[in-house]
Amino acid sequence: MTDTAPPAPAAPITRSMFVLTLLYGGMTVIAGVLAFKQFAIGPLKVEAGILAFLMLVVISSAIAQIHGKAAADRLVLWGFLPLAFSIVLIGIVLALPASPDMPAENLAAFERVHGQTPRIMAAGPVAYGVSLLLNVWIFNKLRGTGDGGGIWLMARGAIASAISQAIDTVIFITLAFYGEFPIGELLVGQAIAKIALSFVLVPFLIAGAVALAKRLDQR
Repeated sequence: MTDTAPPAPAAPITRSMFVLTLLYGGMTVIAGVLAFKQFAIGPLKVEAGILAFLMLVVISSAIAQIHGKAAADRLVLWGFLPLAFSIVLIGIVLALPASPDMPAENLAAFERVHGQTPRIMAAGPVAYGVSLLLNVWIFNKLRGTGDGGGIWLMARGAIASAISQAIDTVIFITLAFYGEFPIGELLVGQAIAKIALSFVLVPFLIAGAVALAKRLDQR
């Protein structure tokens, strides 16, 4: 009989990977809910879901910087799991009969927010997968052979986010609304707002997320 060596134990997950993955899963779920409010900062007018989506960009970029592109790609793909579960659970809750004690205006508001059309429900995951994987690819490609930290880390984050957010806008709005109404003005407005936010917010958030990840792993 030939002795078979036991499999090598899996490498323990780092504290930074654990914390950032938890945050990532939460952002995938909340992004669709926040999208029902639009906000304005000066001339920028955009749906609030972009804030959660930018956090997905930040977290996936930080994971790519600290743990490598393969880990970031896995994070994006696993992100479909909480997204799918939330969609299914929302569908179940919408199908359940409402309590007669629930005020009618509360029920109407709940159903309006969560009762998205099938096109919107389908467009979200498609745009999510394409744009986030693209963001990780561009962010890693711009890294080159060095560490890619410092100011270049922030610049890479801004460039990758701006391009991926523009693609996300085109995919989502086209799949969700094409044929329902003219989408040209909405496309341009959303793309400009998301690109602007990518350059204003993302560089500093990525630098902060990378610094936080390094501190977590040092403890």
